[in-house]
Amino acid sequence: MSDGYGTIAAVGSAFPDHYYEQDELLTAFRRVWAPKMFNLARLERLHRNVLVGGRHLALPLEEYERLESWGQANDAWIEVAQEVGGRAVLDALERAGLGVEEPDALFFVTVTGVATPSIDARLINRLGLSPSLKRIPIFGLGCLAGAAGLARAADYVKAYPDQVAVLLSVELCSLTLQQQDFSVANLISSGLFGDGAAAVVVAGAERGFAGPRIKATRSIFYPDSERVMGWDISEKGFQVVLSPDVPVVVRQFLRRDVDAFLGDLGLELGDIGSWVAHPGGPKVLQEMQAALELTNGELDVTWRSLEEVGNLSSTSVLLVLQETLAEHRPEPGSLGMLLALGPGFCSELVLLEW
Repeated sequence: MSDGYGTIAAVGSAFPDHYYEQDELLTAFRRVWAPKMFNLARLERLHRNVLVGGRHLALPLEEYERLESWGQANDAWIEVAQEVGGRAVLDALERAGLGVEEPDALFFVTVTGVATPSIDARLINRLGLSPSLKRIPIFGLGCLAGAAGLARAADYVKAYPDQVAVLLSVELCSLTLQQQDFSVANLISSGLFGDGAAAVVVAGAERGFAGPRIKATRSIFYPDSERVMGWDISEKGFQVVLSPDVPVVVRQFLRRDVDAFLGDLGLELGDIGSWVAHPGGPKVLQEMQAALELTNGELDVTWRSLEEVGNLSSTSVLLVLQETLAEHRPEPGSLGMLLALGPGFCSELVLLEW
């Protein structure tokens, strides 16, 4: 293998101040939807099945009923995204021992709101980042974007090994909720997705940072799978597309793709000692465990993240990475895999050396 794509120097995170237990959120949904929805038992069953214990929300719970348009929801997204995104970047830079003027590039990923200038531009003013900072905003990759953004930041520092890139993910999923949509997909989403931000400092090889090294990456696109996951976008905003086929895709393709990626590097599945996976949901994680023959708690951190904060789309895999770094760091020199799946439908694989 090559010398790699750089080093993960630090991971930071930030959440909105408003955290609610799942039972409290379910009570609120029952109250709002009871006059319009004939099957509240289905709502409760779907919320219980996602195994989420609580979530952070961008706004206080009572303010969501006052959002009457996508414009209002997106305005809230712009405001809160700057606040939590800025805190996540500062947290990551502080952990890496860097000042706000030192990053050379900022990759920004999201799928829950839109802004022009984008959030990364607004953070230059808010945080005092360098005015020569190269900005790369990426929209539309969904849950995939935490892993894909990390891979693209790694590509950048491989090309510029004397530089530092920051990846910022902000997802405020609660602001996309469609209050008039009683489809199974929307009901599941209303119980599964949460809000927050994470940032990763990726340093080029010449900068001399300690941390896990990114050794190789791979992107896989599955043709003709656009309706597996995504948004239908209209004057009402973002309406979720969430097919029951997501676990099927994992079952059919993930092991094949992981084996092919590792085989091209002269490795095999048994060489991977740790896994940092996106918490897509219980059925997805069960299929992932089966496909990759993970039987010894390899995804415990991922399961715990799902329970504690829900699925935060692109942010989640970075939160799992952060906890793995802080509390469950693998043996130095061992190999690990970071992976996520998302709209396209796609998967992204990142090989790490700890």
